Amino acid sequence: MVYRLLADATAFVHLLFVLYVAFGGFLTWRWPRTIVTHVLAVVWGAGSVIVGFDCPLTSAENWARDKAGDSGLPPGGFIDHYLTGVIYPESALGLVRAGVVVCVVVSWSVLWVRHGRTRARKGALGLTRQ
Repeated sequence: MVYRLLADATAFVHLLFVLYVAFGGFLTWRWPRTIVTHVLAVVWGAGSVIVGFDCPLTSAENWARDKAGDSGLPPGGFIDHYLTGVIYPESALGLVRAGVVVCVVVSWSVLWVRHGRTRARKGALGLTRQ
C-alpha cells in the first residue's frame, strides 16, 4: 500500500514537473528570479525528449511500482504512458511539443521585454546601482 501511494505521488510530481516545463515561464512574470529554475527544467525536459536520457522520476516510479507488485512504466516513460494517447492523440505529439516550445518562447520573450523596460525605467529615475 505504501509503495503504491509512493508511486502515485511520484507520478503526480512528474506531472507537475511536465506542467512546469511547459508553463513555468509564465510564473517568471510574477517571480522573475525563478527563471534560473525554469531554464534548468526546460533543459532537462528537452534533453530527455531529444537525447532520450532517463528521468529519475520515471526510475523512482518504476521502483515503487515494482515494490508494490505492479508493472512499471513502458519504455516510453511517463509521457508515453500517461499523456500520449490519453490527454492528446498520439498523432498530435509533434503539435503538442511545438505548443510547449511556443509557450516557453513566449513566456521568456515577455519576461525579457518586461525586464528591459523595468531596468530602463529605473535607470531613468537614477535607481540603478553604480
